[in-house]
Amino acid sequence: MTSLITFLNAFSSYLLLVIVFAVVAVVAVLIGIRLRKNKNRKAKTEDSLAGEA
Repeated sequence: MTSLITFLNAFSSYLLLVIVFAVVAVVAVLIGIRLRKNKNRKAKTEDSLAGEA
């Protein structure tokens, strides 16, 4: 019985660690997408302003 409790404790600990890593990865991807969209929008407006001049 003790070994089962030890196993479940280790399993839940690693499961929590994987969930934390997954959340950090998803947040990093979302931030990267937002930054890239902002950069593309800024470049587009600069190109349109340069075309008008």
